Amino acid sequence: MADSDNTTTLPFVIGQQGDDPDGPARQAIDHALSLWNEWQQARYASLVLCRVQQRLEARMMANTGIPVLTSGESLSWRIPVAASEASAEYAVAREAEVFAMTEALRFQDAIPSIAALSLAGIIAKLEMIVGADRDIGDPTDFPWPHIASVLRDLKALVGELPAYRPDRAITRAEVERHWKEAAKLVAALEVEEL
Repeated sequence: MADSDNTTTLPFVIGQQGDDPDGPARQAIDHALSLWNEWQQARYASLVLCRVQQRLEARMMANTGIPVLTSGESLSWRIPVAASEASAEYAVAREAEVFAMTEALRFQDAIPSIAALSLAGIIAKLEMIVGADRDIGDPTDFPWPHIASVLRDLKALVGELPAYRPDRAITRAEVERHWKEAAKLVAALEVEEL
């Protein structure tokens, strides 16, 4: 009964294909795991952009442009330019965050159309579903606690997914891409208003 002791190393559990799991068996391309990685990256980029937006909000609130409330100097000739630049940068940051979050939601929407090829892929899909409960009104309503319970049970049997470690180069590229898209949108809206 040696086979029963190896149930967690079977190819369908660990996501390998091939006849010999100890040999040169190749890793199956589990699209659920790929989707999870892309979702994690999109969420991380949206969090970075959220922080940028919050910093800009704080800076705008701290620098009201009213000399008595800020530095005490008379900067009235620079206030309209500085205020309009700050508000334009804030508008771009806000839209960039929306683009990044929309991308993360697009990955969540793809969950039903992706088949998991391993238990790790199933855990990845459940991680995304449970992660989405942070965006809903009441995560204590059915079925959210129940799904989280199933996820905990699976992780207890199979183990955790590897910890997500964002790649700085990829994050910078995604933030820059969303920033450029947002800048185009804000510029187009400003032209439209004129």
